[in-house]
Amino acid sequence: MSSLVNTYPALPRTAIARHQARHVLALPDDVLVDEVETLAVSRFAGARWDVAPRGAEPLTPAPRTAGAGEPGVLRTSRHTTLTGPYVPGPGLPPGTTQVFEVVCPRERGEPPFPGGADRDGLGRAFPQGLPEKEEGRATRWLVDAARRLGGSVAMDADETGRAAVVLTPDQSVTVDMTLYTDVWLEPDAALSVLQRVDRRVRLAMDADPWPGPPDGIADKPLYPGEKMDPEFRRRLHAAAEKRDIESLENPPPLDGYGLMLDLGVDGIVAVEIGGEDAIPLLLRGLPWTVDGAVAYRIRWEPVDLIAAQDEVPTIDYRVARKRAGELVADLARTLHGVVGGEIADEAGFLVEPADL
Repeated sequence: MSSLVNTYPALPRTAIARHQARHVLALPDDVLVDEVETLAVSRFAGARWDVAPRGAEPLTPAPRTAGAGEPGVLRTSRHTTLTGPYVPGPGLPPGTTQVFEVVCPRERGEPPFPGGADRDGLGRAFPQGLPEKEEGRATRWLVDAARRLGGSVAMDADETGRAAVVLTPDQSVTVDMTLYTDVWLEPDAALSVLQRVDRRVRLAMDADPWPGPPDGIADKPLYPGEKMDPEFRRRLHAAAEKRDIESLENPPPLDGYGLMLDLGVDGIVAVEIGGEDAIPLLLRGLPWTVDGAVAYRIRWEPVDLIAAQDEVPTIDYRVARKRAGELVADLARTLHGVVGGEIADEAGFLVEPADL
């Protein structure tokens, strides 16, 4: 990659139209252009190269390949392009060796709510009005891509590429994962698999059987002063008991269930299993996803939900998040070893089990 960096053109001074916004994705030198394209294709159904960068192996067909000193142009929609890589301009974090320029429609909504959640710093970057619609989708992807690739984002960059606010997303923020597969595990089987990771895992559907009404309640009238015929009461109880027996003998098909792991001061990890039609873009059209997939969603719920939305949370929260994140990764990796499929992170980007 270092030899290619030397061939990148310098980030140009770009004067954009008033209806447009310019943002810059800043990345270290160990990131391949192909990885940037993969993340774009993962989020935007129509993403494609107008001009493929030199040295890249594009996932999507490109009309042509860039010439010497020419950047690639990746179009994520009709009005939004990602151009690069370029040699970075001023004001970016140390370690930045390549950047991509994103030009999209300038679409701003209401200012961030004072004191509201701002986990990724977008409220700090856009105090006059948060990006929405197409720009909102573009900036959300930029933050997620920078987090995944260990980079930063210069928001609302000027003609030199410098921005008043540069966001460097914390890579440890995202914890939750989803495993997509075509293999369904019955509750007891899933419990057995997940208890290999932690014996405290239990089925969330576990509950003590209903003991019936308190003593004497069956002999009481339904309403004050009402008399019930003893024979009618007997038939009513017999019919209810028959229905209960039929439900136990012929239960409805199970289409979803959950498991729980209580971590005490670190919160709770929940595993939700069920059918899923909305699957990541990169998995659509595969033979095993034509009719949807089985999703194993592994979620962490911290004790301190307010700290979870802070851009700089407390040390206690970060420690709990680290421990929970390691456990979620172990659960996802163990499930994958049994049912196969593909693992996606919170952003919908696919993750190799070996990288967990």
